[in-house]
Amino acid sequence: MAALSCKFRPRTFIHCKIFTKIPSISCSFQPSQSSIKVIINGAAKEIGRAAVLAVTKARGMEVAGAIDSYLIGEDIGKVCNMEEALEIPIINDLTMVLGSISQSKATAVVVDFTDPSTVYDNVKQATAFGMNSVVYVPRVKMETVSTLSAFCEKASMGCLVAPTLSIGSILLQQAAISASFHYNNVEIVESRATAVVSQIILIKTWAFILKD
Repeated sequence: MAALSCKFRPRTFIHCKIFTKIPSISCSFQPSQSSIKVIINGAAKEIGRAAVLAVTKARGMEVAGAIDSYLIGEDIGKVCNMEEALEIPIINDLTMVLGSISQSKATAVVVDFTDPSTVYDNVKQATAFGMNSVVYVPRVKMETVSTLSAFCEKASMGCLVAPTLSIGSILLQQAAISASFHYNNVEIVESRATAVVSQIILIKTWAFILKD
């Protein structure tokens, strides 16, 4: 069992247990007008392919671009073993896809499955084209998250950093941070020592509490 404890003025404890499931993804959205264009960055990865399948099954969304440095030129539908091709080839040029979609004036979002070394630049590019981002990069550093937060706030754009792609775990994390202000002691407990992603969330929650 992994545990982190930070003492402010000892007395009361708050316990948070985080459970995760990867890479099952589901999407549901009912648009008011046109479909949301979804660009998958890291589309050839297992989690990227799962996202492509989820988006194609969701109402109000459609895959508008597939970015990756692998399987370049391959149709993303065929890569995902879909019965019919999506006629969307995998390319390794995020800027070109962003520029093309921005010209259509459609509402679009970038889902980023890349890695910590490129995520900041990817979000900056998406923001430059007026698109929000959803980031799934488990090993992203706290410094990068803080920098992204400051950048997006200044640009008045949104960026959701979701280490587990679970809204529930993010809400639990924020609840723990908010509750910590009302207690003298805070203890965060991870019940599964082998759950690497959960440990990342535990450490980041602890860092946010210490920061605030």
